[in-house]
Amino acid sequence: MKTLLIATLLAVLTVLPKSALADAEADIRTRLSAQQQAWNRGDIPAFMNGYWNNEKLRFASGNSITYGWQPTLDRYLSRYHNRSLMGQLQFEVLSVRQLSPTYAIAFGRWALTREDDKPKGLFTLTLEKFPEGWRIIADHTSSE
Repeated sequence: MKTLLIATLLAVLTVLPKSALADAEADIRTRLSAQQQAWNRGDIPAFMNGYWNNEKLRFASGNSITYGWQPTLDRYLSRYHNRSLMGQLQFEVLSVRQLSPTYAIAFGRWALTREDDKPKGLFTLTLEKFPEGWRIIADHTSSE
């Protein structure tokens, strides 16, 4: 009886983390999909809902680093000030790895389809789980 109880307890403990991991990955993929949809509607403020609204947010792209939610929003608005520049965004999330119950890393590819060009590159996102859900706390985006 004691062996059965221990085996059952171990089985439950093994299943719960896998379920939690799957839930975190699904939530993060949903979050990134919502960002892609907001971008493709031309709604940069809604796109920014995926980011931590805090002055410690870190966004690295090209040869620059931007700190803070508002400066990151301002950067997006100045670089993509019309729909033509925004194009259509496509994310390909290659992997999501949960590091702890509240931290995860997502790695993937991004591509913009615009009338005159098709820029693309890679991203690595560090996410933290807050009461309102997963938010990007650090974004390192590169381009080809």
